[in-house]
Amino acid sequence: MALAIQTYAPDIKQEPSGPLALVIGTGFGGLAAAVRLLSRGYRVRLVEKLDAPGGRAYVYRQDGFVFDGGPTVITAPFLFEELWRLCGREMADDIDLRPVDPFYRIRFDDGQVFHYNGDAANMRREVAKLAPSDVRGYEDYVRFSEEIFKVGFEKLAHVPFNSWQSMARIVPSMMRLKSYRTVYGLVSQFVKDERVRQVLSFHPLLVGGNPFSTTSIYTLIAYLERKWGVHFPMGGTGALVRGLVKLIEQKGGEIVYNAEVERIMLEGRRACGVQLRDGRQLRADLVVSNADSAYTYRNLLPPEFKRRWTPQKVDRARFSMSLFVWYFGTDRKYDDVAHHTILLGPRYKGLLDDIFRRHRLAPDFSLYLHRPTATDPSLAPSGCDGFYVLSPVPHNDSGVDWSTQAEPYRRAIERYLERTVMPGLSKHVVTSYMLTPREFEHRLLSVRGAAFSFEPVLTQSAYFRPHNQSEDIEQLYLVGAGTHPGAGVPGVLSSARVLDQIVPDAAAFAR
Repeated sequence: MALAIQTYAPDIKQEPSGPLALVIGTGFGGLAAAVRLLSRGYRVRLVEKLDAPGGRAYVYRQDGFVFDGGPTVITAPFLFEELWRLCGREMADDIDLRPVDPFYRIRFDDGQVFHYNGDAANMRREVAKLAPSDVRGYEDYVRFSEEIFKVGFEKLAHVPFNSWQSMARIVPSMMRLKSYRTVYGLVSQFVKDERVRQVLSFHPLLVGGNPFSTTSIYTLIAYLERKWGVHFPMGGTGALVRGLVKLIEQKGGEIVYNAEVERIMLEGRRACGVQLRDGRQLRADLVVSNADSAYTYRNLLPPEFKRRWTPQKVDRARFSMSLFVWYFGTDRKYDDVAHHTILLGPRYKGLLDDIFRRHRLAPDFSLYLHRPTATDPSLAPSGCDGFYVLSPVPHNDSGVDWSTQAEPYRRAIERYLERTVMPGLSKHVVTSYMLTPREFEHRLLSVRGAAFSFEPVLTQSAYFRPHNQSEDIEQLYLVGAGTHPGAGVPGVLSSARVLDQIVPDAAAFAR
């Protein structure tokens, strides 16, 4: 079944005034960077490899179904609202953002269910159903998560880490908040029941991390969700992409599609534009890369200009897991399935070891099942439901041949869903599409097919990630999952927010 993709015209004109910023990629990081630069007096041109915007948030349309390609959990909506206000508008004028409750329905392998949301009384009841003796520890954990949030998100997520001194200043806070511990290790200090530990430690998987190796600073996600909730935009995540594109166009920005960057052009050690695969050269006063950071340093810059992020350093880095994503539609409704469901398999640490350490495709899996039609039925034909199911899998160091393994893996997932939460599924699937680590590497240009770029371990966080202002090249800036503060929608939007501190205003740049 052929995918029907909306095509966007690249013929938007700009007023010839002010310095020109060229943005590589139209993921949320690139779109947010474009809005911020336009609001500060820059002319902006974005170039996109694909035929439509969004990057990992690309939208697939097939047989009357609409599938958001990637991010589906929207938290910290103020980061989007701020972009609209920079353009003199209110997001609510363009986007209908709905709260989702529960945030997640978590199903254990034995069929027991945990309803996870932001209501304190509900969460105490849910923890008590699993382990009454852990309720007090859970409450202590939430308070500690709030402390981490106040430092890790409110104070550090929007500031650059361009020098070792900037890192040294936060070391005392990181030590006090036990950032040297892993997420699972910190959770285990507060609660003892293994099922409660899993419920409180799965969040790093949403940003490409292993709970058993990701720095515990990422426990801030638990409090972030409690503070602002989990939301979904009517029309899907693609509605946010379209809304940002509209803002950019209204501010005079230009977006060029089907335009893959071959290299970043340099004058000395200064970025001065890009050359596309088709030979076109687009000059600019500065370049912002929303491409995968590892790909930017490995593929878009000449070796002699790489001092810190050399090919050898990139090769030695630890990368996130990849994803197998099956998008499918059914000719019946599954009203018992929540908007967000997490299905935990029979193994937790063992499966994560297979994915992150052994790079082995295991026969069992844990899954995230997304049913957007639970909130917005318009994303599927009448009487139908649309889904995607996501399975964390090893990145391409695994050697898995997805050209032969994708369909057997999909069938195994289908059988599991049919046996657990979606009876009769195989008889009701009417449309189907798959995204594998192969597509992450070759279509989305992620090194090793890693879905979230660099793994968020302590030695690859903050100062130790590729900087938002390139250490190697002048007038080159980085946004997106592979730079500070990291992956996830709040992370990539915050990476664009960092630009406000490191990119001079247009008037000052012109001088």
